[in-house]
Amino acid sequence: MNAVVQMFDTIPRSLVEERSIRPPIIGKIRPGIKVLTRAMQGNPQAVSLYNDMVAAGDSYETIGKVLESKLNLRNALIPRNVSHFVCRRSDFSNPETADEILRLYGEDRGDGVKLHRFPVMFAFDDWLRNVPNQMAVYTTSSRQFFSEYGHDGKRYCKTYAPAERDARAKRARRTFGGRTVIQRQDNDIPDGVCDPHVCPQYQDRKCNLTAAFVFAIPDVKGLGLIELPTNSIYVLQKAYSAMQTVSLARGRLTGTRFWISKKEFDITRIDDNGQPVRQKQMLTVLDADIDLGALLDAGDETQPAIEAASRAVALIETGGSVEVLTDPMVVSEGNQTGVVEAGEGGSDAEMPDEPGLGDSLEDKRHRMSDLLNRLGLSQPDRQQEFRRYAHVKFGRGWAERPADVDQMNARLATALDDRAALDDEIKQANTFV
Repeated sequence: MNAVVQMFDTIPRSLVEERSIRPPIIGKIRPGIKVLTRAMQGNPQAVSLYNDMVAAGDSYETIGKVLESKLNLRNALIPRNVSHFVCRRSDFSNPETADEILRLYGEDRGDGVKLHRFPVMFAFDDWLRNVPNQMAVYTTSSRQFFSEYGHDGKRYCKTYAPAERDARAKRARRTFGGRTVIQRQDNDIPDGVCDPHVCPQYQDRKCNLTAAFVFAIPDVKGLGLIELPTNSIYVLQKAYSAMQTVSLARGRLTGTRFWISKKEFDITRIDDNGQPVRQKQMLTVLDADIDLGALLDAGDETQPAIEAASRAVALIETGGSVEVLTDPMVVSEGNQTGVVEAGEGGSDAEMPDEPGLGDSLEDKRHRMSDLLNRLGLSQPDRQQEFRRYAHVKFGRGWAERPADVDQMNARLATALDDRAALDDEIKQANTFV
C-alpha cells in the first residue's frame, strides 16, 4: 500500500504528472438497484425488456438508454434501496472480477448469491483520498458546477470557463491541460461561495453530494481500486469517525481490514411539506476487525501502538472483533424510494433519533474519538502522547471501564474551552513515562 501512496505524491517529471493523478478504477459496486416506475410497470413491453436485460447482467444505465431509444420512455427507472450491494459484471473493466468478488464474499440468504458484507482495505492514510466527495451538478453530458475548498477554508462553487473562439481558425481555441476551471460568479451565486441554502440548483435537487468509497478488496486481483458511491452526508460523517478512530488507535489507515455492510436504521427525513417523517432504511456502514480498547490502552513506550496492533491481530485470528461503527445517526442514501447513487440527486433529512444509544461503551468511545479530533489529538504526533496521558491518569485497562471513559470524555469536553490546560497535563504526564 505504501507504494500506492508514493506513486501519487511524486514531484512532476512529465506532462502527465503535472495533472492531479487519481488511482485507476477497475469497477464499481453499487449501493442499490433501479426498478421501473409504478407507471412503467403497467407497460408489458417495458417490463419484458427490463426483466430480460437485468437477467443478462446489463447495467441500469444501459437499461435506461435502451428503454428510451426503443420504447421512447424517459425516466422509466427509479432507485430502490435493498439489503445487499449490487456487483454486476457490466460494472467492471474485467467482468470476471465481479464473479470473483461474489465467489469469495457472496452469501445466499434465500434469494440467490448476493453481496451483503465484504472486506476492504484503503490505499491511503488520508481519509479524504479514500472517500473523495463534493457538491456537484451534472447535466446529461458533463459536470456543470462543483465545489472546491479555497486556501481560506471556504467552500467555493466552481465551473468550467467558456471555450474561447479562435478568430483566425474560426473554431474553439485549444486548451492545454484540460478545461479551465473558474470560480462561479453569476446572478444566483455572485460571490462564488458554495452555500446550499441560497443555491437554486440545490433547492431544485439538481445539486447534490457526490461521493464514493475507493478501496481494494482482499484476494481480488486487478491493477486498480473499486468504488462504492454514496450521497449521504451522515454515512460519510460516520465513516470519517470510524477512520479517525482506527487512525488514532493504529497511527495509520493502510494495512487495516475494514468491512462494508448494510444495516437497517430508523431515520428521519423532511418531506415536501417540511415535516419530519420516520422511515426505515438500509444504510451503508463501515466497521473494522480491531481491538480498540487494547490499542487505546497502549500507554507506555514499551508497548507502542504497533505492538498493540499485533496483539489485536492475534485476537482477531482467535475470533475477537470489535465493531467500530454501529451508530445509526445517518440519513437515507436515497429518496423515499431508495438509494440514489452519486450524481442522481438526494433528499433532505434531519439527524435521526438515537433510541437505545448513549450508554454503551462503544458509543462513549465514538464520542471520545470526535472530541480528540476536535482537539487536534488525533494527529499522528499527538496520538502516542494522549495514550501515555490516559495510562498515567486512569491506569491500564481504562478504555474498557465505562466510568473512566466518561471521565475522559468530560475532561476532553472541558478542554474545548481551555486547550492549553489539557496540553500542560499531557506534557506533565509524558514526563513520567
